Amino acid sequence: MFQSILLPTDGSDLSDKATATAVEFAKLHQSRITAISVIQPLLMPSLGDSGAMISIDQYEADMKTAARDHINKVAAAASAAGIPFEGIIAASPNPYEEIVEAAKKYGCDLIMMASHGRTGLSKLLLGSETQSVLSHTTLPVLVLR
Repeated sequence: MFQSILLPTDGSDLSDKATATAVEFAKLHQSRITAISVIQPLLMPSLGDSGAMISIDQYEADMKTAARDHINKVAAAASAAGIPFEGIIAASPNPYEEIVEAAKKYGCDLIMMASHGRTGLSKLLLGSETQSVLSHTTLPVLVLR
C-alpha cells in the first residue's frame, strides 16, 4: 500500500523510536525509507555592546555533523532490515517546509513522524512541526508518540 515513507528525524529518543516503528512498517509494506534531518539556522539575538558570541561557521559545522549522525542511525536500522534507504540533510528556519517539499520531491506516499506531544504554552512557544506538516501536506501523516 505505501511504497515510500518519509521519516523526519531530529536524533531525539522519540525519533529513534519512530525509526524502529518505520523500519518495521517498511518491512511489512515492502517500502523504502527516505529520512530527512533539517538544520535550523542560528538565530542571534541582539547583544548590544557586550555578550558572548558563537561562531556561526562552527554552529553550522556542528549541526551538519549532528544531522549526518541522525541520518546514519536511520540508515543503519534500514540496512540491518534490508530496506532501501536514502538520507537528506536540509537547512531551513521552517523545518516543516523542507519535510513537505522532500515528500513531494522524493515521491513519498506517507510521512511518518514522531510528535513530542507538547500542549499549552510550550506548544505555543516551541511550535509543533508535526502540526505544521499536517496543515501543509495532502499526504497521509502517521504521527507516532
